Amino acid sequence: MAESVDIRELNVLIEQQSGFVTNLVTGMNQVIVGQKHLVDSLLISLLSDGHVLLEGVPGLAKTLAIKTLSQLVDVKFSRVQFTPDLLPADVVGTMIYSQKDESFHVKKGPVFANFVLADEINRAPAKVQSALLEAMQEHQVTIGEQTFTLPNPFLVMATQNPIEQEGTYPLPEAQVDRFMLKVVIDYPTLEEEKMIIRENLQGSMPKVTPVTTADEILKAREVVRQVYIDEKIEKYIADIVFATRYPDRYGLADLKDMITFGGSPRASINLAKTSRAYAFIKHRGYVVPEDVRAVAHDVLRHRIGLSYEAEASNLTSEEIVSRIINKVEVP
Repeated sequence: MAESVDIRELNVLIEQQSGFVTNLVTGMNQVIVGQKHLVDSLLISLLSDGHVLLEGVPGLAKTLAIKTLSQLVDVKFSRVQFTPDLLPADVVGTMIYSQKDESFHVKKGPVFANFVLADEINRAPAKVQSALLEAMQEHQVTIGEQTFTLPNPFLVMATQNPIEQEGTYPLPEAQVDRFMLKVVIDYPTLEEEKMIIRENLQGSMPKVTPVTTADEILKAREVVRQVYIDEKIEKYIADIVFATRYPDRYGLADLKDMITFGGSPRASINLAKTSRAYAFIKHRGYVVPEDVRAVAHDVLRHRIGLSYEAEASNLTSEEIVSRIINKVEVP
């Protein structure tokens, strides 16, 4: 009985705290037509202190979505356009010699912001991509002999274009694994497309004003950590991740030769964190299996290695995750 009272109290707390989520969604919808999944994914990564990688063909409002979110939250935003000639110093900063003082001074790079948009991240070589690694994982940057802590909240939102492989550098597995979510964005529906044309022909973009602050986001993250996850749900999450490593144990023996490696413990942690954030967005104080299923594709699609057999038979990590979700027993 005590448990149900706790859950009830939690629900009330979440109702009070998650009001700004509605304001953020409303603000995003004023600028972006459709793309509900994209908006939800950005909010989930913001609330669960993770980074998000958006993949989609050009012109699907990836950059616009990220820019709009940063305008709705009153924080510092910077954008880095990744190009083949970019250097790590262009992202994190460098030491500059001052003749006046006869000493070196640190010039901080664009990574010192709350929201960093890494546009077309696969256009820059590995040394630049890895410059982001420390920032993303440790929330700090080392320039010369000094280490600087990055502002909080800190969120890297990267975009990549899947169709063009000329002059691009595919992200290595270790780098991709640092992203909590990899979201694949699809074309809008016919109705949405008509609305997009109409709005663009009118030519006036709605003015975006901040609806929340960094402090409110940090407070909300504390509440998200209190969202209740039952032991059965924990086991369900572990089962899904284990099925990516040992599919034969879960009655999916035909997938054994299709997967070279499955999700790491980071996949399980992120699946639990994002399920909590999803429940919070739905104004709920506890996680249900549907929450786990809703975020599973975005958390796992970039954490499964495909074998040659899988590629030869055109099997995608997307389909593997779908089959696992359909097979693993729901609590």
